Amino acid sequence: MFQYPPLTPEEREHYDLLNEENVRFLRRRYNHINRWVVADISRRSAYRYPDKPALIYRNITLSYRQLEEESNRVANALIALGLKKYDRIAILAHNTIDHVLTWLGTAKAGGVYLAVNYLLRGKDIAYCLNHSEATVFIVEDALYDLVKDILGEIPTVKTLFWSRQGSGQEVPAGFSDFEIWYRQYTAAEPDVELQIEDPVQMTYTSGTESLPKGVILSNQSLLAEYTSCIIDGEYTRHDVILNALPIYHCAQRDVFLTPAFMVGATNILMFNPNVKEIMENIVKYRVTIFFAPPTVWISLMRHPEFENFDLSSIAKGYYGASIMPVAVLKEVVRRLPGCQRFYNYYGQTELGPYHTMLRPEDMLTKPGSAGTAGLNMESQLEDLEHRALAQPGIPGEICGRGPHAMLLYFKDPDKTEKTFEHGWFHSGDIGILDEDRYITVIDRKKDMVKTGGENVPGREVEEIIYQDGRVSEVAVIGLPHEKWVEAVTALVVPKPGNNVSEEEIIQLCRENLPAFKVPKGVIFLPELPKTPSGKILKRDLRSLYAAHYLEQKKAKDLD
Repeated sequence: MFQYPPLTPEEREHYDLLNEENVRFLRRRYNHINRWVVADISRRSAYRYPDKPALIYRNITLSYRQLEEESNRVANALIALGLKKYDRIAILAHNTIDHVLTWLGTAKAGGVYLAVNYLLRGKDIAYCLNHSEATVFIVEDALYDLVKDILGEIPTVKTLFWSRQGSGQEVPAGFSDFEIWYRQYTAAEPDVELQIEDPVQMTYTSGTESLPKGVILSNQSLLAEYTSCIIDGEYTRHDVILNALPIYHCAQRDVFLTPAFMVGATNILMFNPNVKEIMENIVKYRVTIFFAPPTVWISLMRHPEFENFDLSSIAKGYYGASIMPVAVLKEVVRRLPGCQRFYNYYGQTELGPYHTMLRPEDMLTKPGSAGTAGLNMESQLEDLEHRALAQPGIPGEICGRGPHAMLLYFKDPDKTEKTFEHGWFHSGDIGILDEDRYITVIDRKKDMVKTGGENVPGREVEEIIYQDGRVSEVAVIGLPHEKWVEAVTALVVPKPGNNVSEEEIIQLCRENLPAFKVPKGVIFLPELPKTPSGKILKRDLRSLYAAHYLEQKKAKDLD
């Protein structure tokens, strides 16, 4: 049992005055009683609901008591390994129990958890490990091929662990079996001094720049964000939440998985987001909460067996990661009549990631809006001179501030200062306000098409094209053009069994848009490239089709 050491005469003086030094002493002394950190989430839920299912993965169920004990074992194992506070613990894995325990165990041990995007390849993974100076690296067996050639190029990594998930591969030389290793250690809570200001999580942005930025989030950032999600998103202990998107991404991990642990709900964990398996799991577990980006919602609607599944248990639906076309939103609401509450989360990794929400009561009156600031956040639009914009309809950069915000970009003070310029976080997204100060995101700064000197928000053109019922997905980008500099171009995925022509798409846009916003060309594709979190990779599309489009236009000009 923990026992505080007796107070010395000098320490007694800290009780006589309220000043910064004395308060810091008192916080450290009573850290075990009054602290508020991510590490405490599973323990407090285990206290309230010890035997309730906390996490279900394949044929394994962990109660809240077991989740607490297993994450404590991981924490104690890391401490025995020599982990120092703020050491980075990296993991490359799908959605697995080992992944969840690594996240919670690292937080309990005082380390900084780093989930590596498994869409990256060798040199990009090596960059994240080396830049972060990770000391421990946990690799899932199915992903070993991504890193086997760079293991000699990550000098800060001192220990390698093998997360066995059924691939049948033997543990490679230099690796230790993760489960065998951590299970040797006690399930007692580790005796570590943790503070709300401590960094606890690191995420590399997938942004548009050549090198990703390492976003450092503190216990305060995440706990404030979790509280906002629970209250604004209306999560309760009675909910069953399906986690189908990758938990290496902050949207699934920090808007749903961990807040669900905090409130005492049950998390269903899927290895990867197979659409048919999503529907099977919703039926099997009577899932009440489902989150997905618009691309996954579209895939659900288009699945040939959609009508065969009873999805009526879904009471609350959520989307985020990218903009939901209004036509798709209306279709989802119509085809899931049991879902009485629908929410749009908008945000950035740097904000935990939740920034604004469009709430259910506004979903039909303001479809397409990103809503207003979350419980613990503030929002404003700024012009190029960093002046706040209050007039409706004027485009400006979306900015936010509040306790969700990151500590810094690791090893990058200049970008941190630039991002926090004038006392606000600058998102890089362009939005407009309506008369009620609701924000609508019209595009990324870098995704705005600059054609003939005019700015064209790709999202505006996409909304028009989605009005054609034969269109499943669309992305509007700018491609090089000798006259217009950039040509507005639509990349369209038709619904299965439907035919639509370039002329029909262009005519639809002519009827609804100013001439300079009408696409100069349409490219039809079987699918659009996406990240595991469901974002359409417009940067990849621009790269892939720039040369193709130039050749095509030159051929037409010659004719």
